[in-house]
Amino acid sequence: MPSYRSLTEAEILALQQNGCSSTNWDAVRVKEGFLPDHIRHTQFSGQIELGLFEKEFALAGGLKKHAGINHAVLHNCTVGDDVVIENVQNYIANYSIGDDCFIQNVDVIMVDGFTKFGNGVEVCVLNETGGREVHINDKLSAHFAYIYSLYRHRPVLIEKMKAIIDFYCDKHASDRGSIGDCCKIVNVGYIKNVRIGPHTKITGTMKLKNGSINSNEHDPVYIGRNVIAEDFIISSGTTIDGGSFITRCFVGQACHIDHGYSASDSLFFSNCQGENGEACALFAGPYTVTHHKSTLLIAGMFSFMNAGSGSNQSNHMYKLGPIHQGIVERGAKTTSNSYVMWPAKVGAFSLILGRHIQHADTSNLPFSYLVEKDNSTYIAPAVNLRSVGTIRDAKKWPERDRRKDPDKLDCINFNLLSPYTIQKVFAGVEILRNLQATAGETSEIYTFQSCIITNRALKRGLDLYEIIIHKFLGNSLIKRL
Repeated sequence: MPSYRSLTEAEILALQQNGCSSTNWDAVRVKEGFLPDHIRHTQFSGQIELGLFEKEFALAGGLKKHAGINHAVLHNCTVGDDVVIENVQNYIANYSIGDDCFIQNVDVIMVDGFTKFGNGVEVCVLNETGGREVHINDKLSAHFAYIYSLYRHRPVLIEKMKAIIDFYCDKHASDRGSIGDCCKIVNVGYIKNVRIGPHTKITGTMKLKNGSINSNEHDPVYIGRNVIAEDFIISSGTTIDGGSFITRCFVGQACHIDHGYSASDSLFFSNCQGENGEACALFAGPYTVTHHKSTLLIAGMFSFMNAGSGSNQSNHMYKLGPIHQGIVERGAKTTSNSYVMWPAKVGAFSLILGRHIQHADTSNLPFSYLVEKDNSTYIAPAVNLRSVGTIRDAKKWPERDRRKDPDKLDCINFNLLSPYTIQKVFAGVEILRNLQATAGETSEIYTFQSCIITNRALKRGLDLYEIIIHKFLGNSLIKRL
């Protein structure tokens, strides 16, 4: 801890001549070697601790600015070494500001009362009416959230997980905020009850309220123009820009949210991308990508997913309100203007084409096409295994992992074929054989979960599933050998 001393009479006089004032000069303490030359037109109140102002900042365009405080009001603040604070319209209150920070043209930065900085915020994910809430925190991972939201039939487990979260939230609660070393906060409106990690860059942001920005030197966070965020946690390496609006959200590592994206009550895990569209009660596992203006992802769980333009889902059947939810397993894609009425469950690496209202569970028919024809859902099992796009996806995901933080929150398995997908394939083979046995091998069509599978599609599906089982088992044996 640095040691601070009281101001000398000469230093107080010099500060007053520079247009500074204090309600109590005895409460202003400084580091040894402090010089008052670069502190001008500043009001101090409460307990103030000041570092040394010796460095010059080189700004874009060749301008140089000396560290110092100019035209500001500080209340109960600790200011590190070589900091620029200038043109604070209202005040900065109850903050510890790290070394080498640059804070310019801000309205207000304050902590008001005791706060947990977004930790413990209840996010009504999947079910908008509650029942699957996840209490977000700095260390939240996709795995923890998955168990916490979907294992409600194990109340003792959920209780113990909640106790872990409560312990963490209470431990990090404080009536004083922090701005880490080397932060840049410029042209920003309103910041209240926000903990800002080192190397964060916040420019032109409108409003940040009750949250944590977990930036670090390995993987800084950038928050840009006209962003509004309330009750949030933002993890390292993430960019939020372009007037995006997030409320009650956890944003995982290396996510990118831009171009006016709006999200509420949603969880985004590593490497997600959201642009132009909107999300509500969304559980976005790693690599959930949505780019288009007319796309709504609601009350669903997705991962390694690419949403086509105009994709959307319904989470209520216009009867009892938004109580339904859906799961689209990893690697799925939706085409333009696709629609699914929840509740439904879609198998891994499937393609959803058209409008589907059958509430089918195709989780044991992975790699399928779900195609709408005459208001019915036709399933073509396993046909996505023949697509070069499926192989391309499996190769591109590891290359697109943008996380630079050595402490990774999500453990991601990138394999296209894993014990998880292969057990689904085995189940799929059994389903197709049972359909054959029940309806006969010569039947024109088979019905499964109110959906239709043609005879040709069923036979082709069985052939493809057999091939992929042999490939996986062969790969596994070769690896062991």
